[in-house]
Amino acid sequence: MSYSLSSIQVPIAEPMKAFEGKFRQFMRSKVMLLDTIMNYIIQRKGKQMRPMFVFLSAGVMGEINEKTHRGAALIELLHTATLVHDDVVDDSNYRRGFFSINAIWKNKIAVLVGDYLLSKGLLLSIENEDFDLLKSVSTAVREMSEGELLQIEKARKLDITEDIYFDIIRKKTATLISACCAIGVQSVGASEEYVQIAREFGDRVGVAFQIKDDLFDYGDAEIGKPLGIDIKEKKMTLPLIYSLQHTSSSTKKRIIHLIKHDSENPQSVREVIEFVKNTGGLEYATLRMHEFAQEAREILHKFPESTYRNSLHDLLGYTIERNK
Repeated sequence: MSYSLSSIQVPIAEPMKAFEGKFRQFMRSKVMLLDTIMNYIIQRKGKQMRPMFVFLSAGVMGEINEKTHRGAALIELLHTATLVHDDVVDDSNYRRGFFSINAIWKNKIAVLVGDYLLSKGLLLSIENEDFDLLKSVSTAVREMSEGELLQIEKARKLDITEDIYFDIIRKKTATLISACCAIGVQSVGASEEYVQIAREFGDRVGVAFQIKDDLFDYGDAEIGKPLGIDIKEKKMTLPLIYSLQHTSSSTKKRIIHLIKHDSENPQSVREVIEFVKNTGGLEYATLRMHEFAQEAREILHKFPESTYRNSLHDLLGYTIERNK
């Protein structure tokens, strides 16, 4: 089945349209340089899937309101801040096909811009006493940092197991989507029971989303990142972990040696990709992705039936069938 973001957005078309203007207002600064950079960030916005999760989750349990908009803005501000800082850490010159902030304005300014975005998000919540939303997002940012550091630690030894892999992606990716869904239902005054259901739904979606991203590393789709970039960066993803666990010790030793010492060599990267393809790594990761997606569908049906719930179901489908 084919899913389109435009059809998924139908129940929240008006809030999403209004959100663009509100988000611009939230990002506004009196410093000309900052305003220029904020406009640049807004112009190169992505699919806006995270605000969609916030608004759809809110709609499932109540009426979308100003607190919902602030929650979506809080997510976007803190998420954008982490992306700006990530580009500095990774020395990356591109983000979504555009030059990154650090590529144009250098690292010092990029770090300060990330700090500014973080402070705007914090102040937005404090000024409106949205402490429940702030707690959800702050927890997510802490876990994202832990996940990144755990991945860096494991990249040095390449000793990552499947359990550790899932711990990393839950913290790096799933925690933010989980926060989006929790914030959505919190913003309309849902009970703690439904907040927890929303968190669990977002967690499963986020894990499936990241596995899909990891699969892109072995394909040839135009996804905004080069083929084999995870291998070059010594990131142990699920397809590779599975393949290493299901091969001879001599082959495992050779593949790990290539990743550790020769990952800048395109031929070595191609050899690793072919190894994963030939040992069932892609099929296994795809199977696990669908398992998490099915868990998410089952959790989603704990919410009342509505057009919002239908769109959340389709947004889940989009995350695992997207081409980029």
